[in-house]
Amino acid sequence: MGKGDKKTKRGKIIKGTYGARRRRKKRKAAAVAAKPKAKATPKTKAPAKPKKAAPSVEAAKQEEE
Repeated sequence: MGKGDKKTKRGKIIKGTYGARRRRKKRKAAAVAAKPKAKATPKTKAPAKPKKAAPSVEAAKQEEE
């Protein structure tokens, strides 16, 4: 019953987990209500640009000569 015990509050503090023995703190309703939500607008992606073909090995050899 110590730091390594997952079922105790001390063990959960050491592990960094929550559960029945270690509850999360509840937020106040006033702090949450103060932030107005902005309307989510669906974003459209720009059309993809066509990719250039990679130079072939044969073309690179011809350039070196």
